[in-house]
Amino acid sequence: MTKKITVYTTDYCPFCHAAKQLLTTKGVEFTEVNVEDDDVKRRWLFERTGQRTVPQIFVEDKSYGGFEDIQDLDQKGELNKILGLE
Repeated sequence: MTKKITVYTTDYCPFCHAAKQLLTTKGVEFTEVNVEDDDVKRRWLFERTGQRTVPQIFVEDKSYGGFEDIQDLDQKGELNKILGLE
């Protein structure tokens, strides 16, 4: 089952690039939303997640945090299920 994955990023964020690379190696499609110059989207992200940092990764509109969070889920063997790969 294909899940809707959205990654909120900025251009010069190394963690954003790492998150996109991890998702790409998983073979999943995702939508990237660049919030670098979008104060409205940044405010929405903060209201939704309580975080001011990027990336912010959502799967089926549920926040899973940033790169280190999904990397941790991957190391625990939980990310594939979240992404709909199992």
